[in-house]
Amino acid sequence: MEENRMNEPILEEDKVSNEKKWYVVNAYSGHENKVKDNLIRRIESMNMQDYIYRVIVAEQPVSVMKDGVNTGKVKMKNTYPGYVFVEMIMTDEAWYVVRNTPGVTGFVGSSGRGAKPFPLPKEQIEPVLKRMGMVEDDMFCGYQAGDDVRILQGPLAGSEGTIQSIDTARKMVVVSAIFFGRETPVEVAFTDIEKI
Repeated sequence: MEENRMNEPILEEDKVSNEKKWYVVNAYSGHENKVKDNLIRRIESMNMQDYIYRVIVAEQPVSVMKDGVNTGKVKMKNTYPGYVFVEMIMTDEAWYVVRNTPGVTGFVGSSGRGAKPFPLPKEQIEPVLKRMGMVEDDMFCGYQAGDDVRILQGPLAGSEGTIQSIDTARKMVVVSAIFFGRETPVEVAFTDIEKI
């Protein structure tokens, strides 16, 4: 029986990955930053810096409105209430540290009963990081001149266009978009576009 197992191809899920990946942790809504702080303290006190890298709460600044008027104040709004994003190498020890952090109710993508969760696909974590202004060099690999994109922010928000060029050093792209009925090249921050 063991001989047959040894001759079988190794499946992706059978491999132990020493690669850091993003996971989503459930937390009580409204307590995401407290969970983040607790987890960061545990990472330091338990010397897990080589396994758990980043812990983020997906927040964006929003203008405070009162009676339909902008007060000039800004507050942070959690775009994913009840969730905390953790970049980690999924070892038994790292998994234990995260899931036993006060305020953590579990991992998204885990069936429970000791099953480890599945990491977030790159396509799902990339928009979260981009909205927070966290652009990584490997994100540019998925984009090239000729790709159709949607502009997310700025005066042309909601417009669609085609990438003409990408400046990775400045994290900017030139998009050919329709503006006043004419095709116009517009420079847009990489964080402000998404593929369509």
